[in-house]
Amino acid sequence: MEPRSARIRWLVIVGLAVLWVGVILARLSYLQLFHYSDFLAKARKQQERIVPVPPKRGAIYDRNGRALAMSTTVDSCFADPSLISDAPMVARLLAPVLDKPAAELEELLRSPKSLCLAHKLQPEVVSRVEELNLRGIYIQKENHRFYPHGSLAVHVVGFVDPDQHGLAGIEEKFDKEIRGRPQRMLVMADAKRRWYDRSEAAAEPEASIELTLDETIQYVAERELAAAIAETHAKAGIVVVQDPNNGEILALASWPNFDPNDSGSATDDEKIDRAVTAAYEPGSTFKLITLAGALEQGVTNPEEVVDCQMGTILVAGRLIHDWHPFGALTVEQVLANSSDVGTIKIALRLGAPKFDQYIRAFGFGQPTGIDLPGENRGLLRRLENWTPSSIGSLAMGQELNVTPVQLITAVSAIANGGLLYRPHVVRAIRRGAQVDAPVEPAPRRSLEATTTATLRHMMEDVLLEGTGKPAQLNGYTVAGKTGTAQKIDPATGRYSPNQYVASFTGFAPVNNPAVTILVALDSPIGPHHGGTVAGPVFRRIAQQVLSYLDVPHDLPVAPEKETARLRSAPDQSQLDEGIAAAPETMPRGMPGVSEPAPTMALGDSEGVPVPQLIGQSVRGVTEVCSRLGLTPLLVGSGVALEQSPEAGTRVVRGSRISVRFGRAAAVPVAAPESEPEPEPEKRK
Repeated sequence: MEPRSARIRWLVIVGLAVLWVGVILARLSYLQLFHYSDFLAKARKQQERIVPVPPKRGAIYDRNGRALAMSTTVDSCFADPSLISDAPMVARLLAPVLDKPAAELEELLRSPKSLCLAHKLQPEVVSRVEELNLRGIYIQKENHRFYPHGSLAVHVVGFVDPDQHGLAGIEEKFDKEIRGRPQRMLVMADAKRRWYDRSEAAAEPEASIELTLDETIQYVAERELAAAIAETHAKAGIVVVQDPNNGEILALASWPNFDPNDSGSATDDEKIDRAVTAAYEPGSTFKLITLAGALEQGVTNPEEVVDCQMGTILVAGRLIHDWHPFGALTVEQVLANSSDVGTIKIALRLGAPKFDQYIRAFGFGQPTGIDLPGENRGLLRRLENWTPSSIGSLAMGQELNVTPVQLITAVSAIANGGLLYRPHVVRAIRRGAQVDAPVEPAPRRSLEATTTATLRHMMEDVLLEGTGKPAQLNGYTVAGKTGTAQKIDPATGRYSPNQYVASFTGFAPVNNPAVTILVALDSPIGPHHGGTVAGPVFRRIAQQVLSYLDVPHDLPVAPEKETARLRSAPDQSQLDEGIAAAPETMPRGMPGVSEPAPTMALGDSEGVPVPQLIGQSVRGVTEVCSRLGLTPLLVGSGVALEQSPEAGTRVVRGSRISVRFGRAAAVPVAAPESEPEPEPEKRK
């Protein structure tokens, strides 16, 4: 009986084991066949995270390929709070490493989403974070936007927010093209719970933007505008340089401005692009439009004599006074001497309907279509809303608002023979080997070529015999017009007796214009006439730009000026290569490059050690400094030859490190300036 009982027991045991195995296999089969995807998802959730990575933004270049904005790679510390079970403990461990309060980090770690705890980490901080090996905490490569020339052309280039979205200028207008498509980073854990990452390539590469701006011309424009602001104590200022033969903007300077590398500290006033968004009454510069229509319609000619009635005229019951009691003047003298009465009498003969037609033919009252965000269309009332005295006001540049871009585009049409081009700042969009040039609309004719030829001669006389003498050039013929417009006092609603916009616009050479330039200064203190205040700024900019562009002289060059160096201009090697002069040579408050932060030497245990930069490329220097939280001031091109402070010096984070590439800049020599003559402009 015992053997049989033993067999039965074994059979029972084997049966139970088979049953148990069967149940297990059945359960495993059920889970594998019907719940495989569910458990795979849970496993992946525990072992990996997909984190969106802001895409690397494409670079922004000037017309000669010099970078105005670029992206560098920096290390940042990210957290996935869903993987962190003890937020207070993790916060206490990270606080001394990231130099942040533990309470602040703990609050961030309780967020339901992945987030960045610290940007732009130094290498030693990255090592300490990795040594902690905290679950849910990882280091991620992040793209950082950098503007190597500080505030140079900031209102055209724009800036980005911390998430690398464009907020102004080209950065905003072409944000979609510059960003490309976002990347994704797969964060995974190995068997020892150590975290590592793998980044996937962007589905669509970012695009680089090539601008029509010339860095050297932009530098000259901003430097001379800064000098004018310092001299006149004006509230704001604008300089626009345009190629009249195709509408390309070569320089656009607006003051005040800011450093886009530190856009968070900039005020709203500094961020305004006044050339595109700010509209103002143009004053006497608008007389060009009045006379253009009258000449085109044949109601007058340059030799006709106009009785200016000793400086007074009554228009629809409104008495208007001229700035000077002129008697009989030819039409050419009316423009040269900026006579209000003479211009109004010509406008009355032209008539309101025709006058309105020519104002709109030059593009006023409508957007120019410039490829920058926030363009102001200006202010121009419809003809049916004109008052009986409106024609008198409009003839001398009142009762309408224009933007600087609108005005310079109209003057360029006079310069090029009557064609109104769309002003633009983008020359090409590059994505890899593919280059797309924006399709520009065909220019429209605003004036006949014969009329513009007559008007150019009259504008030349403004500088030879009239209010624009301080803007005369050495070796070049030049045509232009002054403007001194009273501003409206917001408190009274009337024209202010002491607030003006002083402006000058013109082009050179007269018969084959290479550049059109507009200078406008808002509320200068002291002298306020356009010819006296803005004319010399125009002269300094035009003289340097024409020389830089190798425009042939069409007048003899005065011997005493032929070999003189222009004030603080870049040396010839920099002009040839298009490299702006060293920021250290710029006047204080210069809009081209923001005021350098003080470089403070610290003790051996404090601050950031300055790295060895000599021998590195421009991009290498940029990336190294960016990782350390330092801002490089780059001068020249090629290989770094000198740096200041020296390698090993400890400085505060945010300090600027000057690095010179290639040859040294020559010492500039001040050029003699002609004595400006007082401008007899109008007061309205």
